[in-house]
Amino acid sequence: MKYIFDFCGMYFSQTILTWYHQNKRDLPWRTTQDPYVIWLSEIILQQTRVNQGISYFYTFLENYPTIRDFANAPEDDILRHWQGLGYYSRARNMTKAAQKVMSDFQGVFPTNYQELIKLPGIGEYTAAAISSFSANEPNAVLDGNVSRVLSRYFGIKEAINSTAGKKLFQRMAQEVLPQENAGIFNQAIMEFGALQCKPQSPNCDRCPLKTDCYAFQNKEIHLLPSKLKAAKSKNRFFHYFIVRKGDSILMQKRDGNDIWKNMYELPLIETEEQVSDVQIQSSPQYRNAFGEKTSIIYQSQIIKHVLSHQNIYARFYEIKDADEQRMIKKSRNYVLIKDLDKLAKPKLIYTFFDSFFT
Repeated sequence: MKYIFDFCGMYFSQTILTWYHQNKRDLPWRTTQDPYVIWLSEIILQQTRVNQGISYFYTFLENYPTIRDFANAPEDDILRHWQGLGYYSRARNMTKAAQKVMSDFQGVFPTNYQELIKLPGIGEYTAAAISSFSANEPNAVLDGNVSRVLSRYFGIKEAINSTAGKKLFQRMAQEVLPQENAGIFNQAIMEFGALQCKPQSPNCDRCPLKTDCYAFQNKEIHLLPSKLKAAKSKNRFFHYFIVRKGDSILMQKRDGNDIWKNMYELPLIETEEQVSDVQIQSSPQYRNAFGEKTSIIYQSQIIKHVLSHQNIYARFYEIKDADEQRMIKKSRNYVLIKDLDKLAKPKLIYTFFDSFFT
């Protein structure tokens, strides 16, 4: 049985490598073995598709061409360049990782898996990717693309997001990994999953593996890979308030350990359910925040913003005659409208500003 698997594994790996050399995309991070540049690309691409991530990659590389530049940059600047990608904790971890490289590795970005895994924000996948791409270490990467290809070709029905499934797929990925060209193969199998063995409507008719693919031969493409159902998302209701003062607008910085930590937003009241403008204006939170004599002169439609395991239902209000004594707090200040682009903001906020101020 092991001989059969070894033979299938070798055929599988060689076929994917051949496909890759004929079909791979010309991407900027594939022309370097610099672990810093690879790190940038990998963290960014965990958050977005390649065609969207390229612009972020170039922005970061232009502003922070070296790990030293990144480590010395203010966190607010990193967050501002990151805005739109979501999962802002990853951007904060990038800053911590860069600073650790400077302090613990004398500014030389490591290429060894065991050293990489110690850096903030670098997990098993990223450590395997950087170590194999930069130093050809034989560490198999395992992402959604890789799991999907393995599940369909070998007929693995264990859920890819279960604890047992993750261990099984990691072992399988390691077994099919050619030791002598691990870095190229890791890129090849991820590319194969992204372009050929896609989640929806894979191009099976032109797939070089279809003759031996379990899912294709058994008409189970739509069933594999299997996944455990995700936890139900929590609904949250945000009410944002626009308070103007001349050419400025009141902004505040989020703190605590909630979403969007250290990002800038408008003054906010969160409610447990959706409420009307009359209800929000008569609430104690509103009166305590803005005073008794305000009036609402604008309100937006409700905007749904989807996060991982959270649905934000946001409405924006512009108010006038707010009590100025209540406006300025420790985390609040007036910002010139023309300078709003200098602040790191959640996508929900800067998308609203793009429409509101045009």
